[in-house]
Formats: sequence, structure tokens, C-alpha cells
Amino acid sequence: MPNGRYLRDLPSESRAHDIHIIGAGLAGSEAAWQLAEAGYKVRLSEMRGSGEATPAHHTTDCAELVCSNSFRSDDGDSNAVGLLHQEMRALSSLILAQGDIHRVPAGSALAVDRDGFSAAVTARIEAHPNIALVRERVDTLPDGHAIIATGPLTAPALAAGIGEATGADALAFFDAIAPIVHHDSIDMDICWRASRWDKGEADYINCPMTKDEYAVFHQALIDGEKTEYREWENVPYFDGCMPVEVMAERGFDTLRYGPMKPVGLDNPKTGRWPHAVVQLRQDNATATLWNIVGFQTKLKHAEQVRIFRTIPGLRNAEFARLGGLHRNTFIRSPELLDPTLRLKSKPTIRFAGQITGCEGYVESAAIGLLAGRFAAAELSGQTLAPPPVETALGALLTHITGAAIADTYQPMNVNFGLFPPIAGRTKKADRKKMYTDRARAALAGWLDPDPVRAERSRST
Repeated sequence: MPNGRYLRDLPSESRAHDIHIIGAGLAGSEAAWQLAEAGYKVRLSEMRGSGEATPAHHTTDCAELVCSNSFRSDDGDSNAVGLLHQEMRALSSLILAQGDIHRVPAGSALAVDRDGFSAAVTARIEAHPNIALVRERVDTLPDGHAIIATGPLTAPALAAGIGEATGADALAFFDAIAPIVHHDSIDMDICWRASRWDKGEADYINCPMTKDEYAVFHQALIDGEKTEYREWENVPYFDGCMPVEVMAERGFDTLRYGPMKPVGLDNPKTGRWPHAVVQLRQDNATATLWNIVGFQTKLKHAEQVRIFRTIPGLRNAEFARLGGLHRNTFIRSPELLDPTLRLKSKPTIRFAGQITGCEGYVESAAIGLLAGRFAAAELSGQTLAPPPVETALGALLTHITGAAIADTYQPMNVNFGLFPPIAGRTKKADRKKMYTDRARAALAGWLDPDPVRAERSRST
């Protein structure tokens, strides 16, 4: 099936919907648009406007931006999210089209007039002859073809239904996120790889600290500026996700008996145990991303960058994701979803958006876009191959549906650490452009498998 406009006669107005989408946020709206443009009837259910509300939303508009008004960098040559913007534009994204129309000055970023943007998305959805926007709360998983795009504030009854379909332990309600660092920004002249007592493989990267370095770091955690819980996400701490700064407040040596315990780790550069150690654990299959073990935090993002770069070996760290601790609902996608976002235990159901474990406005819309296109292909009796992993869309999708480690899976923004590494030694300054050039070539081939037409597309 072609990846442009799908070729199918529009169904008659009297026919029932072909697919049910639950949630009219960024992902659900984008999925509905892609399916409607393909000629399929969509029932798009949104509980806001039915007398129901969420504690985070303020309007009943589709695709409401509940936090920032920024879609982040629009630089498609050296930034992964900017590249994702480009790819979504190439696939006729409703969200990017309206974002471009309603953009406001923000330097190299794409920021939008949030009210104008959401109102325009709603108007396009409501005006489309193939979309029925229904204000209703859905409490159970549909029996027919459906896309679940309910986001991190999924209503309790539907969340319970998802839990029954996926297994209760596969649905998270509390999101304890540790920062993730790009491997090539770790100073391995200071750090070393080893497991405690040299048991098993050298699975951890260890960042040693002297007593003085630890004292400064400990005080910085205590003094650092923290974010506050909003009333609706005020979930009590439990031992498995204690914020690192809360542990620091409990005593000078608490961290040294917890995630920064040095016992059993001989520093090959000194032959001794360090006073404290920060450990990093591999976070993806290609080992390009490493998470800081036990460092879930409520520190503000700028404070995290400042404080965590005082850790020896991480002074030049580049963060693929910063830490957090908040209420969320997402499924363990790497083990539950197939490569086209279908629930393996119930293949008529797809998931899209933040509930899959992607993070960010654009990423949520991108996964909605793919879910819509995969569903349209399936409804036509055909198969749409996932986009190549070298593209931003493909890298994000691959991470969600299998490349991430399921047991430690957490929400993630798109970043170059999700892409296959560039072969050979390259200058850091050149590497990002190499990623984006490779991605554009791969997308052109996916959009048009005919090599002559693909080459003509790239040249124009």
C-alpha cells in the first residue's frame, strides 16, 4: 500500500465506524486524522465535554497542551526532535500542520499559541466527514478495531480494563524516572566498567567519588531546587522509588548505604574502594544510553544538569532524559506490543501516545500517526512495514516496541541515542548531521520503495 494518501473509496455516511479511538489528545487526534484521510470512518471518544474532566486539562478542546506550549527544537539537521518534525510533515501530520500555522516566536524551537492551536485541531476534527467526535467516557476496551490513546491520566475504570488485558504488573501508575546519559559523553578515563565483587559480566559503569567530592555532592542535592507535586499527582513515596534528594536528607551516609554504595567495587586506577560510587546501567540494546541507577528525583531539570555534572566522569554528560517522579499511566510496551503497536494478546487493539511510554507532545503525536497508518493498512487488508530504525519515527517506534529493556522501561523522548550508531570514528560535531542525513535517505526509501522515484524525491 502506498504511504501517501491511501487509495480507497470513501464509505457511505450510513455505515458504522470502522475503528474506535479512545482519547482525543495529540495522539488520538493524529491517529483519527490519518485514518479519516485514508477513507475510514472513525469514532473518536473524548470524555472531556461529557461532564467528565481531568485534573490537568482546562478546556474540552482536542490536542490541548497541558504544560508547555513548545514542540521543542525545529532544527532537522542536528536535533532528533526537529528531525521528527520533518518526518511528520512528510506524512501529512495534522498536529505539525496546525503547529506551523499557529507558531509563535521561539528562536529555533517550534512553539505555538496553545489556545489557537488546540481550537484549530478541534475544528479540523469536527469538520471531517469521516470522524465522529463523541463526548463520552469509555470504561472498557472495545471488541472491534480500536486505538487506545488515553494518555497518562487514563480514567480508573478503563485503566483497570487495560490492566486485565495486559497483566496488572504491566501497567504503571507511578512514574519514577532516573536520568539517562549518552554513553559517548561519559569520561571513561575516570570511570570503569565492573559489577560488584566482579560477579558476572562488567554490567555497570562506575563513577568514583572521594570523601570531599561526596560531601559537596550530598549538600548540592539537599540545597537544589525541587519541583512540587501538583495536588492530583501527590502519590506517597515508597522505598523502591525514593527520590535521591530525599535519601540525602535522611542522613550524610544514607546514599553510601543505598544507590551510591562503594562496597565490592575495586577502582582499577587506585586498587581501593572509592568513598562513594555512582553507577550507570545499560538502558537500550545498542548500549548508547545508560541510566543513573537509583537517581529518580524531583530536582528541577536545570538543577539536575548542574548537580549531576559534578559527578566525576559525568562533567560533560549529555542527557537523553532527565529524572522525575510523578503520577503516570503507561504499559510495558516492549513486551506487550508488536512492531505495529498492536496488543499481542488482543491484536484488534492498538495503543498510541504517552500510554505506550513515549514522552513529549511531538513523540505522542508521532506514535498516534503511526498507529493510524498501521490501522488503515490493516483495515484495507494490507501490511504497512514499520519505518526504518534509522529514521526518527522508526527509532522511537523500535524503542517502544522492543529495543528498550522491558523490566526497566520508562517514558522516553526521541533522541539520537535511540538510533543505530554511526559506523566508524566520527567527530562529535559531525555526527548529528550524519544521523539526520541518513534518516532522510531512509525515510525517502520507505515512502517510495521505487529507487528511481526515491532518488528523484531526495534530489528535489
